[in-house]
Amino acid sequence: MSPLVQPPGHVLVFSMAGIGDTLMATPVLRELRARWPGARVEVVVTWPGSAQLLAGNPHVDAVHAFNLLERPVHEGLRFVLGLRRPRADVSLTLHPQGRREYRWVAWLAGARRRLSHRYENASWRDRCLVTDAIEQDYTVSCAENNLRLVDVLGGRRAVTHPRYDLFLSDSEAGWARDWCRAEGLEGRPWLGIHVGSGGTKNLALRRWPVERWEGFLHAWRERRSDVPIVAFGGSGERVVHEALARALPPGTLRFPSAPSLRAAAALAGHARAFLSVDTAFMHIAAAVGVPHQVVIETPTLNPPVFPLRPDWTCVPNPAVGGRHLDFYRYDGRPIAGTDEDIVRVMRSVAVEPVLEAVSAGMPA
Repeated sequence: MSPLVQPPGHVLVFSMAGIGDTLMATPVLRELRARWPGARVEVVVTWPGSAQLLAGNPHVDAVHAFNLLERPVHEGLRFVLGLRRPRADVSLTLHPQGRREYRWVAWLAGARRRLSHRYENASWRDRCLVTDAIEQDYTVSCAENNLRLVDVLGGRRAVTHPRYDLFLSDSEAGWARDWCRAEGLEGRPWLGIHVGSGGTKNLALRRWPVERWEGFLHAWRERRSDVPIVAFGGSGERVVHEALARALPPGTLRFPSAPSLRAAAALAGHARAFLSVDTAFMHIAAAVGVPHQVVIETPTLNPPVFPLRPDWTCVPNPAVGGRHLDFYRYDGRPIAGTDEDIVRVMRSVAVEPVLEAVSAGMPA
């Protein structure tokens, strides 16, 4: 691996995993702009939500959103080959994209230098698909793993303390203020929650079970009825939201109908505390600076995906017991174990420690 002889004119960044992973990728986009201000930086994502979170980012010149998982193969091939015009000098396949298909996409896109991490499932095929590979590091954040990828190309690092970049508009911030005012939440401490999880592979199984949420919300109502609860999420959370609404007294939960993920992010910034597992909303809550953030530990909560902030609280999962890598690695496979095993792991987190962790960050 050798540094670049001259600055790249065109960089393709592949961030095609989860929405939260794209938000975790923003420090490397800042780094690329600082290191090579004249380069054109284009980002390839899978999910519309990922594209939304990159809107308005001054470190990005273009975003290409295309779901290769759901579209016909011939359409996907046409899309990827279209990325060859013009041919990029460098492509970065960011962490944690362990499936080999991501490196096939980078190879088809045809950048002259193609950088990726080396995962446990690496073989001779991967050595053919990329020109440069470095070992992933499970002890550091995805952001740091990605900055190390850029370091391969030479130059002095500009981003020494990675943080999220989320550039919200005045209209999005205004919508959030108006919603809080209409709901009587302006100036009041309130708790935001997200009951969902990713839908690819078997990641949805890492949700805290609905009966645990129900127990928590009943206990919260008894302890802190003065602190309202706002439930974030979209269609993927609708079934759980409806079940909780039926099980709880009317008015226990408020369900904002945000016009976009970005507007929901702006609203999350008004919360005093936020509770979730490791989802996109976990990263969003950290990005907008929610004062008190609590995360329920799941089998996938490895250090690479910890929130990019020093002051957050993890509620330990006794069934995980520090064995995260026994359950989940970035090798393209799902969480290890049967569906029943994974649900049992998440059920092992009781209501009381979650209640105590959230209460600790609330004003008396």
